[in-house]
Amino acid sequence: MANSNGGAAPRQASISRTTNETDIQLTFAVDGSGNAQLETDVPFLNHMLDLFTKHGHFDLSVQARGDIEIDDHHTVEDIGICLGQVIREALGDKKGIKRYSSVFIPMDEALAQVVIDVSNRPHFEYRAEYPSDRVGSFDVQLVHEFLWKLALEARITLHVIVHYGQNTHHMIEAVFKALGRALDEATSIDPRVNGVPSTKGVL
Repeated sequence: MANSNGGAAPRQASISRTTNETDIQLTFAVDGSGNAQLETDVPFLNHMLDLFTKHGHFDLSVQARGDIEIDDHHTVEDIGICLGQVIREALGDKKGIKRYSSVFIPMDEALAQVVIDVSNRPHFEYRAEYPSDRVGSFDVQLVHEFLWKLALEARITLHVIVHYGQNTHHMIEAVFKALGRALDEATSIDPRVNGVPSTKGVL
């Protein structure tokens, strides 16, 4: 099936991960159509992953159950781990990708920026100050936890900056929309790129 990677094999991967804390099955396709099938115990994360998928034009399927009777931490963290691992696997040798991207997304009064280098050097920088600690029952600290584990397992350099905002929901929503669009751009195929976009010859 032809796709944005020049008709090569589809860039997709799946993972099944079970621990004493969570049980996760996740499938991710880089060259998708924005189709999200999300079944987790964390409704706000479902909402954010839906935005990420739609705006990145990915396909994402997640079935996750966790020990939410304790809190949402393990479920959110482990989904970040799994998503990062399948992104890395799906990208393979990274030949032909653009590698870098920087995206600004407004959400009403909020403005977020996501900068990505698909570098094989995991690093995460996060600059965000939210006016509230929770969105509904969701602990806002878990945004950092999710993004950090995603960057670590995908082995990407990820900088997330929330420049300003007044509504915490809007601010986080802008982050996930920007994340989707930035990852889409960084992983898109540039026909001018011969091999991998690195003077080292490997990413």
